[in-house]
Amino acid sequence: MARPLRIEYPGAWYHVMNRGRRGETTFDDGHDYQVFVELLKESSEMWNIRVAAYCLMANHYHILVQTPDANIARCMRHINGVYTQRFNRRHLCDGQLFRGRYKSILVSGDSYLLQLLRYIHRNPVKAGIAGKPDDYTWSSHKGYLSVAKKWNWLHKEFIFSLLTKDRKEWVKEYRQFVSIENDEEIGGVFEGKTWPSVLGPERFIDWVKGKYYALKADQEVPQTKELAPEADLIIKAVCEFYNVSRDELCRSRRGEFNEPRNVAILLTRRLTPNSLKEIGLQFGMEKYSSISSIIERMKKRVLKDRNLKKRMDRVADGVNKSQEQT
Repeated sequence: MARPLRIEYPGAWYHVMNRGRRGETTFDDGHDYQVFVELLKESSEMWNIRVAAYCLMANHYHILVQTPDANIARCMRHINGVYTQRFNRRHLCDGQLFRGRYKSILVSGDSYLLQLLRYIHRNPVKAGIAGKPDDYTWSSHKGYLSVAKKWNWLHKEFIFSLLTKDRKEWVKEYRQFVSIENDEEIGGVFEGKTWPSVLGPERFIDWVKGKYYALKADQEVPQTKELAPEADLIIKAVCEFYNVSRDELCRSRRGEFNEPRNVAILLTRRLTPNSLKEIGLQFGMEKYSSISSIIERMKKRVLKDRNLKKRMDRVADGVNKSQEQT
């Protein structure tokens, strides 16, 4: 049976959802929820995605996200795979955590985004576990009401601008909008067993059909494993990219910036569930505090140095391609 065609293009918006296998819980406690939120934040940097909204429920999640680099499939494979391994390791279990890859709806970048934002933030209310969106902790709703720096990673401004161009009225307009019940059309979309692959006005749907559904009807999207790569796979990819040996990769003089090693360490932290201590052992470093310092310095350097980010992204792409072949 052919898998649904995953439509990807720069700037595309998606509503993404996934459920626990057989309806099982995917978040057991506050720590699990926080791990997933942190993973979303990491992924927004790692994959250059713009997370506009999320809601984490006990056995499923909803995300509203834009992909400037047309990489929804790779990004969600990373998020689901890494979270699964971190969950399994913490709870001493194994195997798949989610029902499947994920469900996604391609969304037009207009008022439909507002409707989905409201649906996502009102999900706990609809489920009967919160009286109003303010009462629920594990969604991005409070981020839309706050100016705290911890929410700077959330892509809010574009959504706000759809409500009003007056920045001073953003929060007021948002609060009023989200207090209203969900639109019947949007609510109906999620009631059925099957979701539409595209959501938007007729002109948007016609554009998508004309541009992407002209592909062969029997075309399938290759199935990929929802597993995070092993550290050795990352190290091998880094060595090949920088044309260095493993010994050269792990060797570093005091005060010297070893880009291959630091890239490998940051990718290992982001792409695997390995602890700082385990990463230290893999790179011949006894103090996990040194690993932590390297990771934090690299995060800052990557944000400032676009060329470094591009090189790291190319290595990450190589890791993903190798993972698909294993």
